[in-house]
Amino acid sequence: MVNRIFDLYDDLEKDRIMLSFTGALSTGLIAAILNLVERKLEHSEHAPAVRKRVFNVVMECLHNLFHHNKHRAAADSSSGHGEGGQGVVVIAHDGRGYSVFTGNAMAQSEVDALKQRLDLLNGCGPDELRELYKNTLNNGTFSPSGGGGLGLIDMARRSGRKLEYGFIPLDNNNTFFSLNVNIAPKNHPLHHERHSP
Repeated sequence: MVNRIFDLYDDLEKDRIMLSFTGALSTGLIAAILNLVERKLEHSEHAPAVRKRVFNVVMECLHNLFHHNKHRAAADSSSGHGEGGQGVVVIAHDGRGYSVFTGNAMAQSEVDALKQRLDLLNGCGPDELRELYKNTLNNGTFSPSGGGGLGLIDMARRSGRKLEYGFIPLDNNNTFFSLNVNIAPKNHPLHHERHSP
């Protein structure tokens, strides 16, 4: 393993990885990661508005990881994925902007509802997302994890691009959910993806 450290370092540099974490999250650990992200953004990003958008997306992603892992189903005893509370977050930065990748196990029974929610958000333009956020905030309905989907709507609004996602079955009860949120500067062509037909 020692001989592979440079290869790992080289891969992270080539992929422009600012930060990567895998393991169990706690409220204290989330605060520490956010503090680190804030410091790194101060050195890598000159535009305050972009720093704020990236920071808020990372915060929402970490909270989603924390809450969804608390609601995963009991794993099959034959599966190698029985340990709860695990998640992964990776933040990358290149000339096109920032990408925030997250992954976590979730209950298979919740996949269809989440997929429908993500597809709905990806089909909305900026004005529709703003209205959806206001309506969700005002109607007083909240999900079991505590947010009524506000976090996902907020990420979609701040990104300006479609949310990329995937599901990989882990066992009979659980699926691994992957999410990629891209944040491009507002003057970058990629930011205006939601305005395209």
